[in-house]
Amino acid sequence: MAVPARKTSKTKKRMRRGHIKLSVPNLHFDATTGEYRVSHHVSPNGYYKGKQVVDTKSDANA
Repeated sequence: MAVPARKTSKTKKRMRRGHIKLSVPNLHFDATTGEYRVSHHVSPNGYYKGKQVVDTKSDANA
């Protein structure tokens, strides 16, 4: 079984883990609804590329 010969220092450990982080979602302003939404996703109101693709009122009743 492999065992490290020396203790890994805090600096070396943190440099190795430097790329492990959360990323901020890519939000942009939607002029149709006037709200921010995630790119390439349908807005909460059901709009995509300026057209209504999901009828939110019928989904709420179903």
